[in-house]
Amino acid sequence: MEPESGTSSRNPSQLSWVNLSRNLVLAYQSFGVVYGDLSTSPLYVYKSTFIGKLQNHQNEEAIFGAFSLIFWTLTLVPLLKYVFILLSADDNGEGGTFALYSLLCRHARFSLLPNQQAADEELSAYKYGPSTQAVGSSPLKRFLEKHKRLRTALLLVVLFGACMVIGDGVLTPAISVLSSVSGLQVTENKLTDGEVLLLACVILVGLFALQHFGTHRVAFIFAPVVIIWLLSIFCIGLYNTIRWNPKIVRAFSPLFIIKFFRETGKEGWISLGGILLSITGTEAMFADLGHFAAFSIRLAFAFVVYPCLVVQYMGQAAFLSKNIPSISSSFYDSIPDTVFWPVFIIATLAAIVGSQAVITATFSIIKQCHALGCFPRVKVVHTSRHIYGQIYIPEINWILMILTLAITIGFRDTTLIGNAYGLACVTVMFITTCLMTLVIVFVWQKSVLIAALFLLFFGFIEGVYLTAAFMKVPQGGWVPIVLSCIFMGIMYVWHYGTCKKYNFDLHNKVSLKWLLGLGPSLGIVRVPGIGLIYSELATGVPAIFSHFVTNLPAFHNVLVFVCVKSVPVPYVSPEERFLIGRVCPRPYRMYRCIVRYGYKDIQRDDGDFENLLVQSIAEFIQMEAEEPQFSSSESSSIDGRMAVISTRTIQSSSTLMATEQEGLGVSNSFQSSKSLSLPGLLSAYDDENPQIRRRRVRFQLPPNPGMDASVREELIDLIQAKEAGVAYIMGHSYVKARRSSSFLKKIVIDMGYSFLRKNCRGPAVALNIPHISLIEVGMIYYV
Repeated sequence: MEPESGTSSRNPSQLSWVNLSRNLVLAYQSFGVVYGDLSTSPLYVYKSTFIGKLQNHQNEEAIFGAFSLIFWTLTLVPLLKYVFILLSADDNGEGGTFALYSLLCRHARFSLLPNQQAADEELSAYKYGPSTQAVGSSPLKRFLEKHKRLRTALLLVVLFGACMVIGDGVLTPAISVLSSVSGLQVTENKLTDGEVLLLACVILVGLFALQHFGTHRVAFIFAPVVIIWLLSIFCIGLYNTIRWNPKIVRAFSPLFIIKFFRETGKEGWISLGGILLSITGTEAMFADLGHFAAFSIRLAFAFVVYPCLVVQYMGQAAFLSKNIPSISSSFYDSIPDTVFWPVFIIATLAAIVGSQAVITATFSIIKQCHALGCFPRVKVVHTSRHIYGQIYIPEINWILMILTLAITIGFRDTTLIGNAYGLACVTVMFITTCLMTLVIVFVWQKSVLIAALFLLFFGFIEGVYLTAAFMKVPQGGWVPIVLSCIFMGIMYVWHYGTCKKYNFDLHNKVSLKWLLGLGPSLGIVRVPGIGLIYSELATGVPAIFSHFVTNLPAFHNVLVFVCVKSVPVPYVSPEERFLIGRVCPRPYRMYRCIVRYGYKDIQRDDGDFENLLVQSIAEFIQMEAEEPQFSSSESSSIDGRMAVISTRTIQSSSTLMATEQEGLGVSNSFQSSKSLSLPGLLSAYDDENPQIRRRRVRFQLPPNPGMDASVREELIDLIQAKEAGVAYIMGHSYVKARRSSSFLKKIVIDMGYSFLRKNCRGPAVALNIPHISLIEVGMIYYV
């Protein structure tokens, strides 16, 4: 899929009526997805700032200084850094830390994915951005590429940021929902703390229980909630400013920040952990860029969200300056009595919307970690046919729910949860700043001086907030650190074990010399059918093949080595997904198919993979015969050049004619010795499992008198093999550490990695392989 934000973010000047109306619709939609979290911050910012170390400084001067800090923080970080700078650093229209990392991997070769090929660099999405030639000789670039430890450190930083986002997915629902329902404690019939906690838990359980319905309608349904909420807090803020203390407008001057720190000293610096909560949710503007045009996000923030938040914080400060005792429940106390209940209801709904968006973002982050080979296989459900990227992960959803309920029940206090929440958010922002600095140098090709100025300016602001947030570690700040360490441990163990397993496969590949020595029959009986041998290797023949050949006396007439792999781009278009090549000379009937996915692609199985594969191989056979460079030498025909086979080419070509059938059908265009038992089994299996019924397609060769006889013979063999049936062959691997390994390595591999492999989804399930056609070959990997 080509993300629709690409053209808008690069050509905002093309403001025709169509373009403008499209951006206005996207801006409207963005309220429901992007701004729910950021817009609910006024519920708890002032309380978190003044409850604690600043209890001795609860006066008008300190409140004016706090508002000045909030105003300048909102202006410099969300408005200047994110809206004006970061939204321009997209990767094919995608945003977030993984997009920045992906850009760096392509422009400076920082990637640690083991099975990358030169052919991946020919992808259209790979070439996004400026040419890399200008920085080809950069000493800094060569230094970073040379040292693998530095590239590993960069990946760890990105994963740590991802873990903090997962922490946000736990903390945002807890603080947002608990803050909104706490408004019931300022009414005449006050609820007790226990009753408020119970109500918050009920709402949270309902929120997570509804996730499986998907969020594909969240943009249109939830956008009015957030817009009404923003307009409400704007009007309340304006009312409070005029009624209580119009002099608050003087606090726009940064001089009040100096006065604030002069009066409060170290306590004021520690209180920055509360001020920080005013910009939580900012990262969503960049992370959700793929669903909305950059121009539409800028439009929504600059003209609606930013002014509404500033006026609300100003009005709340004006109210508090004359009502100091109301600090513990500042937002709800500042609401006029006549509109309390409508505002309370919309606040609760807005909190749910904000939580919903963060939970969805957490699912996306985990999907991207898996694409990097850093997270165990989990079930990914694509919840929308229209909004690409809306996914649901059941296991993660219930883990998040349990953790969120544990934190809500354990802390029962928005101030303590706020300490944890602030630390998680500012850590992600700081990591984004560091990655953006590298993007300025390596992708935008600006001078190191400009990058250093960016890092010093925004790094200093976020560094100050980060140090203040770390001071709150004993008071709840330890939660995101502990959660991040747990998830980082899982990611490291999985990545380490996966790399070791891949290296074992790489060093134990079957020798082509040995394979060629067996002859076209491979020294065994070749039976009718196609054998798809799955492996993580993008080149060479995996050890599982020799293991199979030496233990079983028969193999299929047509063999295809299939490798499903991720590449460092957000999306791979269907036209570029398949790479087809030949493994041995033509009489062997052995091919290779590499299926490529981006880090945001969803591997969906529509039951058409087998048919596409057969058509792709047929197209490759025809292309090889017509283009002499594919078979110009003997070496290239053994295990050499691969071709991108476009699905558009397949649909418009006449290599094979495909006809769809309702029934299985046993009559064939070509006589073969296949048994009818497999079709009978498949038919029974389909009857029992109607939900996964696959398309049955028969292929025929069109009349083409000019076709080479050897090509015609190979195509006929391919069609006969497809008619006989397709079998999927996979390794059922057991990974163990060598006896000579260190004690730590044995714990990581034999306990950690083995536990994760046993408790995650099997590769056959993850790849949507039909169980009836699966053959698993057991192998022990000593790594």
